[in-house]
Amino acid sequence: MKTGNASGDARCGSERPDTWDVIVIGSGMGGSAFISRFAGSGLRILMLERGDFLKPEEENWNPVEVLERGRYESGIEWETEEGRKFHPRVYFNVGGNSKFFGGSAFRLRESDFERRELQEGATPAWPISYQELAPWYDEAEKAMKVHGQTGIDPSEPSRKPCPYRALEHEPAIARLAARLKDLGLHPFPLPVAIDQEPGGRCRKGSPCDGFPCRIRAKGDAENAFLRPAVKADSNITLLTNTLINRLVHDEEGRRIVEASGTGRNGEAVSFRGKVFVLAAGAVESAVLLLRSKSSLYPRGLANGSGLIGRNFMAHNNTVLMALTPLKANRTRFQKTLALNDFYHTGHPACPKAAGNIQTRGKIVPENLISHPSFFVRLFRRYIARHSLDFWIMSEDAPSNENRIEVDEHGNVKLYRRAGNLLPHNALVRHFRRILRRCGLPIVLVRQPRLTAVQHQCGTMRFGTDPCNSVLDKNCCSHQIENLYACDASVFPSSASVNPALTIAANAMRVGDIVLREIKRRR
Repeated sequence: MKTGNASGDARCGSERPDTWDVIVIGSGMGGSAFISRFAGSGLRILMLERGDFLKPEEENWNPVEVLERGRYESGIEWETEEGRKFHPRVYFNVGGNSKFFGGSAFRLRESDFERRELQEGATPAWPISYQELAPWYDEAEKAMKVHGQTGIDPSEPSRKPCPYRALEHEPAIARLAARLKDLGLHPFPLPVAIDQEPGGRCRKGSPCDGFPCRIRAKGDAENAFLRPAVKADSNITLLTNTLINRLVHDEEGRRIVEASGTGRNGEAVSFRGKVFVLAAGAVESAVLLLRSKSSLYPRGLANGSGLIGRNFMAHNNTVLMALTPLKANRTRFQKTLALNDFYHTGHPACPKAAGNIQTRGKIVPENLISHPSFFVRLFRRYIARHSLDFWIMSEDAPSNENRIEVDEHGNVKLYRRAGNLLPHNALVRHFRRILRRCGLPIVLVRQPRLTAVQHQCGTMRFGTDPCNSVLDKNCCSHQIENLYACDASVFPSSASVNPALTIAANAMRVGDIVLREIKRRR
């Protein structure tokens, strides 16, 4: 892999052109899937990443290091609306936050692309349909090695079969699936991006959820897209430890000409390019534009709509731990089951509930150290040994008031109020009742704080109306003709499933559009 840093790593410093054909800022799921479309194109592609590679080491799978000490967390500080400072759990490294995702790889439902009335609020329609994105979903699943099984999920969109067979349930999960079926529900194998085929890299029982994979078996951005692309094309260059903090436009304000920032040692660096692609994540991509003010764009670069940073979403989430008091849960790889019977409101058993239910990575005692309940903290080792663990996720409603702002000192402020909680809370209550009927009488609940920003999205939505969106259907700025975005910032709505696969599929779609446009202009 041809890599380096902005200070002039010998492996790539002498090869830099004066002007790059495409500059991608961020190496997470969106940026890596985007550049995968340029392998073999002959174009000079530069990817800029503010972090470094995650070192394969014993600590990758050490719960104390990862969960308790936050070994890999960025350490950045944001403020809440009330002025309280906090450290968001975000990661600056090659592969971005995807290095720590649990591998869930859902497609959005067909209705998620449509305008919908929620119990609290509404979602705008996406400017593309599910059918338009479906071909790239197919390709993303192959690249990420998604395991699953079609034809069981009642909310499943029309699609081709999964490219890899579903992961098998271990005994405790298989028993639960059977009990759910006896109740008339439709549990199905969770689609998971992991190399668990015969002869694959995965060692069953290694942690996934919230941990980097030491053996590169997870279908994250680096493994699925970035490494294959850079290996296939010497014209793709990755510079690490390079923080971009400003984009500079031309005199007319119609094109970006330069990205500037700091290198590994704090020195000033700048890069000129023909096309610029934001892929730093929903918050950081928006922050970069808000910091790039000018006389032509006093509210932030390309922010004529005033929407950059607004409509921040991050899902309504709850963790459930269902205890088997007299029997330990010996499951090694727990993340294999999902339930979408209540994905939309209107189910006869609980009409107001809405969202997705899935097993999460096995809880360990370190997950519970900061639990608000003294009882849970005190008995965390017993609970972790005896719990079946679930992640319940419901749609977060977009709102102009939920937003990211940058103050006069460059500090990031998060304004967020809970939205559309009624269907989520109804689902949590109903699933607790279901678990009791399955023979799991003790169910512990934990809801993350509003400052939890996993699955962040929506800060630069794409659409057809420049007054109500930041980007057009092709994820190109309405105002800057060579500025694109391909991370979750473009999402008009959050849906109720994990965003990783949709980020990848849309980034591949945008990559094809940009590549086609460059070829057309040549």
